[in-house]
Formats: sequence, C-alpha cells, structure tokens
Amino acid sequence: MWRYFVGAGAALVLGLAGLFLLRGSAAPPVKLPGAPAAHVAAAAAEDPLPPEAPGATAKTREQKRFDRYDKDRNDAVTREEYLLSRRKAYAKLDANHDGRLDFEEWAAKTTTKFAGADADKSGALSRTEFLATAPKARPGARPRCVCPAAPAKEEAED
Repeated sequence: MWRYFVGAGAALVLGLAGLFLLRGSAAPPVKLPGAPAAHVAAAAAEDPLPPEAPGATAKTREQKRFDRYDKDRNDAVTREEYLLSRRKAYAKLDANHDGRLDFEEWAAKTTTKFAGADADKSGALSRTEFLATAPKARPGARPRCVCPAAPAKEEAED
C-alpha cells in the first residue's frame, strides 16, 4: 500500500516541477525597434513590384540536354553533333595524334597520378604514398551517406 502513496507523491512532485519549468522558461517577448525613417522613405520611392514573380523556363532536363547537343540550333541532332563530345574526349587522350589509342595513352592520367604519388620513385606505393591517390572531394558536394561511426573493436584479453 505504501508503494501507491510513494508513486502518487512522486507523480505530484514531477507534475509541479514540470509546471514550474514551463512557467519559468517563458521569456518576455522581445520588442523590436521600428524601421528607420530613411529606409521606409527609400522603399516607398522604388518602383512597384511586378504583379507576379518571374519564373524559370519550363525546359525539362532532356530538353536542356538536347539543346547542348544541337550546336547549329536547327532542332535536329546530327550524328556529327551527337559524337562531337566523344571526339573531343578521344582527341584529348590521343597524345601522339595518330588516330589510335594504345594503353599508355589511355592510362596517361592514371600513370601520371601514380608517378606523382610515388615520392621515393621505388615503383611501388607505400600506405602513406597511396593516400595521395585518393579522389579529392568536390567543393560544395554533399556526402552520399552520413553513417554513424563504427564501434571500436575490443581487443581480446590475454
């Protein structure tokens, strides 16, 4: 029976504490000063706002992509226009301009990255040298996933 009295007393104490916390945390409203007279006069002198806000064009993603490929703006993408971006990429890779890619030309960027990371010129990357080959994060890019940190593994006791 005494447990009921203790429980009721605890509930009453918690209720009173909550009441005091709620009443004590209500801060008086902050009174903001009025706008300066010069700013109000300048705002009144400006041109009136248009009746509706300007909107973006209603082009879809595919319409924008089509417009990027259609270089001569004739509403048709020819084979040459379609392959132009590929030809430019191929021309960048074809270092000796013979019209053919060998493995060294195709892997030039990776080979350069490896050579730059191999600080001691040993032909192999140590762990610290390998860290230099990690892809750099683009500025402003959002992380793909925000995962919680993995729990630390506990060492086996001997």
